[in-house]
Amino acid sequence: MDRSLLRVRAVVAGYAAPVVGPFSLEVSCGDVIGLAGPNGTGKSTLLKAIASGARIFSGEVEKKPGLTIGWQQQQPVFPLGMPFTGRDYLRCAQANFDAIPSRLARWLDKRVDALSGGQFQLLSVWAVLGGFCDLVLLDEPTNNLDPEGAAILTDALQQDLGHRAVLLVSHERDFLEGACSRVLEVGQ
Repeated sequence: MDRSLLRVRAVVAGYAAPVVGPFSLEVSCGDVIGLAGPNGTGKSTLLKAIASGARIFSGEVEKKPGLTIGWQQQQPVFPLGMPFTGRDYLRCAQANFDAIPSRLARWLDKRVDALSGGQFQLLSVWAVLGGFCDLVLLDEPTNNLDPEGAAILTDALQQDLGHRAVLLVSHERDFLEGACSRVLEVGQ
């Protein structure tokens, strides 16, 4: 597969019935690819199919042998009442502390259950993005983020964090255009 990490060929995916497809794409090291489209077109289902969480009715998902995938779903699980800090949270996720954005660094010693929804969202995205996976899947990573948080995320997506790629879903066209090397329409 040379530099390719993932090839999706004419995939039709869903659950009890197809939701998306046929859809094709290729993801290589260094790519930050955004998936855009109206609600209900199957963007999240496509991510789930790639991560083996949705049924593939036809087509093929070919992964580079040994490919590791990190995935943040639309609504990360907020650990209410858990007595651990942002540092503990990132350590459990095996995230890279060296390249952590300064805004996140301020939250490392705070309890995770004391963070706002936007703070926890950005910390959760970094837990996946700052990890050591080859392919990072982000589903609506700007949920709960203010404009400054979205700018931090855009900068983090453009950092070279190794030989990985990112595939993300967002309804925010400006964010996609600013953060991604390529934007693909789903459902058109």
